Amino acid sequence: MPVLEDWINAACQELGLERGDIDQGLVLDLARDVAHGVARPGAPVTAYLLGLAVGRGVPARDAAARLTEMAEGWQSAAAAEPAADVPGPAPEVPEQMGGTVLDDA
Repeated sequence: MPVLEDWINAACQELGLERGDIDQGLVLDLARDVAHGVARPGAPVTAYLLGLAVGRGVPARDAAARLTEMAEGWQSAAAAEPAADVPGPAPEVPEQMGGTVLDDA
């Protein structure tokens, strides 16, 4: 992935970030999990939310683990969702563990 590496290096330089602060694998794994477990457009939005959380002091690995667990649970909730034309109770949305990722600290 030399093109991706070049892009990340250039983006870090442009934004005044240290390249060593970015865990590329962590972000890509989270994006994959959300894209497959929730919806493809959720991947970049979730990556952005991860960045906001990290900017507020939440450790990246902790936030990504919580979001990955949510995405995996989301798949189960979606599978349990009744068809639109079949009456029944709405599926329960998985609860977040220990509050929201973006709690104001």
